[in-house]
Amino acid sequence: MRTRLLLSLSALALAGAVTVQTSAVPQNASPEPQASSPGVFQDLRWRNIGPTRGGRVTAYAGVRSQPCTFYMGGTGGGLFKTENCGETWNPIADGQISTGSIGSIDVSEVDPNIVYVGTGSAAIRSNVILGRGAYKSIDAGRTWQFIGLKEAGQIGSMVIHPKDPQTVWAAVLGSPFGPNEERGVFKTTDGGKSWKKTLFVNNETGARVVAVNRSNPNEVYAGMYRGFRKGWDIISGGSSKEGGIYKSMDGGETWKKLESGLPAPLIGKIDIDIARSQPNIVYAMVEAPGEQGGLYRSNDSGSTWQLVNNAANIRARPFYFHYVDVNPKNPEDIWVGAVGQYRSTNGGKQFTSVSTTHADNHGIWFNPDDPLTALQVNDGGASVTRDGGRTWSTILNQATGEFYMVAVDEQHPYQVYGPQQDNSTVVLPSIPNVSFGFDHPAQAWTQASGCETGGIWPTPDGKVIWGACKGEVERFSLETGQSQGRWIYPQNRYGHHPKDIKYRFPRQTVVFVSKHDPKTVYQASHVVHRSTDDGVTWQVISPDLTWNDPKYQIVPGNPITRDVTGEEVFSTIYAMAESPIDRNILWSGANDGPVFVTRDGGKQWTNVTPKDLPPGGRVQNIDASAHQPGRAYIAVYRYLFEHDLKPYIYRTDDFGATWTKLTNGTNGIPDDHPTRVVREDPEQAGLLYAGTEFGFFASLDNGATWQSLQQNLPATPVTDLRVHRGDLVISTMGRAFWVMDDVSPLRQMAAGKMTSPAAAGAGVGPISGTTGRVAGAGVTVPIGAQVALDLSKPVLLQPASRIRYRAAGGRRGGAPEYPQTAIAIDYLLPEAFTGPLTLDIVDAKGRVVRTVSPAAGGRGAAGGRGRGAAPTASGDPDDPDMRVGQRGRGGAAGLTSRPGHNRFMWDYRWANGGPMAAPAKYTVKLTAGEASQSKTFDVIADPGVLKDGTTVADLVAQQDFLLTLRETSAAAAATRTQVEQAMTKAGVEPPPAPGAGESTQEQIDKLAQSTAPGAKLQALWARMVTARGIYEQPMLLDQFGSLSRAESGADQKIGTESRRRYDDLVKELKAIQAELAKLSL
Repeated sequence: MRTRLLLSLSALALAGAVTVQTSAVPQNASPEPQASSPGVFQDLRWRNIGPTRGGRVTAYAGVRSQPCTFYMGGTGGGLFKTENCGETWNPIADGQISTGSIGSIDVSEVDPNIVYVGTGSAAIRSNVILGRGAYKSIDAGRTWQFIGLKEAGQIGSMVIHPKDPQTVWAAVLGSPFGPNEERGVFKTTDGGKSWKKTLFVNNETGARVVAVNRSNPNEVYAGMYRGFRKGWDIISGGSSKEGGIYKSMDGGETWKKLESGLPAPLIGKIDIDIARSQPNIVYAMVEAPGEQGGLYRSNDSGSTWQLVNNAANIRARPFYFHYVDVNPKNPEDIWVGAVGQYRSTNGGKQFTSVSTTHADNHGIWFNPDDPLTALQVNDGGASVTRDGGRTWSTILNQATGEFYMVAVDEQHPYQVYGPQQDNSTVVLPSIPNVSFGFDHPAQAWTQASGCETGGIWPTPDGKVIWGACKGEVERFSLETGQSQGRWIYPQNRYGHHPKDIKYRFPRQTVVFVSKHDPKTVYQASHVVHRSTDDGVTWQVISPDLTWNDPKYQIVPGNPITRDVTGEEVFSTIYAMAESPIDRNILWSGANDGPVFVTRDGGKQWTNVTPKDLPPGGRVQNIDASAHQPGRAYIAVYRYLFEHDLKPYIYRTDDFGATWTKLTNGTNGIPDDHPTRVVREDPEQAGLLYAGTEFGFFASLDNGATWQSLQQNLPATPVTDLRVHRGDLVISTMGRAFWVMDDVSPLRQMAAGKMTSPAAAGAGVGPISGTTGRVAGAGVTVPIGAQVALDLSKPVLLQPASRIRYRAAGGRRGGAPEYPQTAIAIDYLLPEAFTGPLTLDIVDAKGRVVRTVSPAAGGRGAAGGRGRGAAPTASGDPDDPDMRVGQRGRGGAAGLTSRPGHNRFMWDYRWANGGPMAAPAKYTVKLTAGEASQSKTFDVIADPGVLKDGTTVADLVAQQDFLLTLRETSAAAAATRTQVEQAMTKAGVEPPPAPGAGESTQEQIDKLAQSTAPGAKLQALWARMVTARGIYEQPMLLDQFGSLSRAESGADQKIGTESRRRYDDLVKELKAIQAELAKLSL
């Protein structure tokens, strides 16, 4: 049993090898989402902090028999479901579908429990995410089974046979990055156990859409076209001899190409819909040159076609939009999705605009029985209408935003910044910066300078925010609320040939503030720009740092539709880093491959591109080490150059003279996981974190091996990450921002060694600052301890010293998820451990603050607030408001005793509902069996509180006052019990509430003067206990509670009025106790 634990945990530090059991799946199966080995860091969790503003959706479906049930698939956020007409949306396939890119959804009309999903959005813009095959659910989305087509790339539509849910057609576009054989129309007749390719043109022409006549399912239409994305071009269309509309009359077994009336010799992207109420009428949106493109209609089941409308607004950006949907009960009611949403009630002859929740519209699903009920999707999310599009449900309840990068500041708590695709930049808190809850999650965030593309970067204090929008940089001041235009050479670059642009800024522009001087700002085009006067003047400090091969400098949008918005600006700097050790060391990486470094502040630059890195890759990020000036890491992906999905992460220790590739496809990161980001932990050298297209990984050995750190993170591209105050903060392309709180266990594993008992005494290097916090921010506190971990017995890890905040917020379903205000106490248990387990937290005076034992339920019990002993009736009514959401708790009601990693969350409370522990030094002691271990740590005052004028001494005095108040309240409660016992002995009940017009004091006086048996005891009761009724006068016990409320809700100095009130209450209690003593004689 001991060996099992050593393998499951020590492999992470020594070998990096992880064995993941998988069940049998069909041939060509998709790998299951990556998961950590059992026991390894099992209590480390991710939490989604939002924002809850939706992102792009191109897959959608409804349930005919359940009018308020709909499915939507994000282009990077995965699969969601609503059962209340869009009031709430819940993810239903996290951990089951191995990509966040959903291309198509269909629900069986004969059995709504059967749902098919094709992954890979077919709206192939520059940030398109690769699909990973098809999936099926037979329980309405609760569980999912992979059913093949792994190499299909983008699956534009899946259609279930109207009578037989085992028969399904799939429109497979193929890889958006290069030729492949798995494209065309596929059909299954056994529910996905096997697939037959029934329509194949060539390895570049794929199927965008398949449409089935539900009255005669043997009649099937398919739209075929050639579409690819390159870093320098949008390829949408090809020869009409290959692309176009195809028709089958035998259920898709054989096909005939339709040509009469359709465009030639070029044809591009196509969407098709059949009028359900009159299926001889078929509509198609067709991309074609000039006046040939637009809405086509056939009145004879596709035999002939007529162009009915080629207005520019309905066919804008056809490679991306070009959707047509027909009202299932009215063949003349046509809806076309483009930048705007358009509707025609006369068969497409004229269109009017329909207001939707967001621009950039991707289609509508109408309920066949009630077309007034529909689901509409766009670049802002998914919305439901019940009145035919007059009103829509909100898109502010979907945390599916697509973010290109993330930045953080040094505020307390720290703020998180990023640009949301199709929206604005966003600023939101890591935890709430207020102690009250939010009425709506949108209260948590705001926007700043820049736009959807970014980048964005704050000064450390967050008072100035630099943001870019496709190369146009702005300086936003919180003091003025204004964004100053600080563009470099203001040139509107839309529509330009790259050679005619003075500075080739990428759409996602690099902009950042120097770590060494907040007045120094860098921006990058194909050269590096620097300003030292808030952007008034800019200096070019480099030559062209790109490959700049002339054959890739073209006007994008070929061969049909010109599209020059800056997304395809090739040969531009895409990543930069400044050394945190030396401000003169700068690194750059281009979106066409080269890596450069300067060691003299930009006077001289050296091309240090890794020699074994294939050409044309996008250097997505560079991380300059905080530990060695010559060390840096780069993450590169190449799929926008050619269909290359390999991970490329490199490390240099000598300023780029030599590089070591850290991803060989067999050392932990799979060979088909393109890498987006890599960073080294700033406190622990050699501890690396990496985000890929499909998951998140960590390395404890400087990249020699990698371990999945996916945990509860959904499969979505991780575009950027920051390690800040002990937390991991990431941005994703489809699920907004996530935080993993307090990674000190990872730091200690990287710093120490997993040893056998024989090697337990071997010393290793000191931990140079295990830092962090659980509720959003912390400080660096060097520990300096020698670490050697013997995993044959329990191990108490070093708690991270952290800042104690008071925060609320939480959620009512959906993001954001905020943790309880608590500190993590981590410990490791061996597989065979069964002994007693207790944890004591002791203050510097030796007082036991809290004693915790295992939770009811034993080894795996989890959930709750980690409070230890429950509050008693005599406890302080100061009870923390733990507004936490699903999976955001992170702690346990008591200690867990699972093999491997366990985490207990101490909420800073003294036992029995006591006050928050004051900032000070504390010791935690873990007793496991007969052995015990102790670690000390600091609870640190909130810097904002100190800045506001409250001192640590004030907080200690507040704690002591509340502890005294709790003791006095307990004494009062005991006196109340004595009075109650005396009344019982005297045979009297508590007095009734005062009558109409009678005050409580008048009632007390009457009882005190009465000679009735027990009346004087009733008078004492009335002085202590509030009578039952409406608006009765609060008496002594409740007055103690009011005093607690006045002084326990914030970090504050105890007020003199509270002390005066306390003294009066104590006098009242003593008087009651003395009177009771007399009556007891």
